[in-house]
Amino acid sequence: MRIAYKVWLDNNGKAFGEGPYQLLMNVEKTGSLRKGAEKMGMSYSKAWRLMRNIEKRLNFPLLKRHIGGSSGGGSILTPDALKLLRKYERFAEDVKKALEKVYKRHFGLME
Repeated sequence: MRIAYKVWLDNNGKAFGEGPYQLLMNVEKTGSLRKGAEKMGMSYSKAWRLMRNIEKRLNFPLLKRHIGGSSGGGSILTPDALKLLRKYERFAEDVKKALEKVYKRHFGLME
């Protein structure tokens, strides 16, 4: 037996969690929302809507987009998005440790 959980940040609705975190990490690696979404099996239109909804809930932009040109378009993360990613990483790690501790306290003897 093991613990399973989902944690997200809420601000008048789901604002940020593991899925958006992974999408932004993919954008950071690929330089493209389209490519980041593809890595997750997500359509570009869904990823675009997701980013817009999250930006509205968080009240700050996550992506700086540049359109077309000779090298094509792309997206980079804003400084606020980078801060959010780093904070979320630390938060998620702390949540994992805390839940594992509580799980062991209640179920550790059963293993």
